[in-house]
Amino acid sequence: MTRPLITVGITCYNAQDTIARAIEGALRQDYPHFEIVVVDDCSTDGSFEILKECALCSPEKVRVFKNEKNLGVAGTRNRVMSEARGEFLAFFDDDDDNEPERLSVQYERIKAYEEKTGTQSIVCFASGKKIYPNGYEVHFRAVGSQPIVPVGEDMVRYHLFMDRPEGVFYGNGTPSCSMMLRLSVLQSAGRFDAQLRRIEDSDLSIRLGLSNAHFIGCPEELVLQYASEGGDKNPRAGYEAEAYLVNKYDDFLRAHGLDRYAKDWILVRYYHFSGQGGRAVLQVLRMILKYPVLTLKRFLRAAPKRLLHEWRMRRT
Repeated sequence: MTRPLITVGITCYNAQDTIARAIEGALRQDYPHFEIVVVDDCSTDGSFEILKECALCSPEKVRVFKNEKNLGVAGTRNRVMSEARGEFLAFFDDDDDNEPERLSVQYERIKAYEEKTGTQSIVCFASGKKIYPNGYEVHFRAVGSQPIVPVGEDMVRYHLFMDRPEGVFYGNGTPSCSMMLRLSVLQSAGRFDAQLRRIEDSDLSIRLGLSNAHFIGCPEELVLQYASEGGDKNPRAGYEAEAYLVNKYDDFLRAHGLDRYAKDWILVRYYHFSGQGGRAVLQVLRMILKYPVLTLKRFLRAAPKRLLHEWRMRRT
């Protein structure tokens, strides 16, 4: 039986030091029927020249495109969607590596879940490992890689106000770099929101959740991420993206009486990540007075792990 075509989608921006590795990881896939679509987002380094060389070396597998203007990762992923020929689409990042069996394992996981549930509205994520410049490694488990998976509004509530129903496994969230799904499912949820240059994957997962998608995962470590910094990763950009997201889904938050809570919480994150520790503490104390149970539960669950993680990231 001929297996369906899978498109590996890679967005590239100023990745001349890593893009060849990312494409090599895609070309090593043991799945028998795939293509690689790479879209360069107006890189200013030598990335596009490397991409053209890769396409010349593997013309039967690699197709390369270049945006006419810089669109950001969300807009560039939309271009990948437009160029994809596959029945399934898996996103790889331009600075990551992927195990050869990634496509095969995720495809089999999706097919088994489709047969079990009768739905094709499925998003599958891969587990993996993240490596920081100082050698610190974090092993992450994919959302839905344990028996109880998030379905529909489970994921909406998780992203908007970190609600986690008992037993539902969210792992490391919903990063696009480990995502695979049917192209038709992605198209039905709409394109990536090109206004977002960060957390565009969270926004997509919210919309998939609102369409009652199932979020499943593979326990196998299939993605190798290398931590990097970029212009869109600064605290202010993060805050603006989160504020945009909260405003976008204001009606849903109001229906749960949590619109003000969500807006207050993103200030905690902004103060913390911008080095304003005192203001972050004061903001948490204000929130404890206004929403004691929600705030304490979320803070005690997240803060100790986050602080330990940041300490390990800074070690040399």
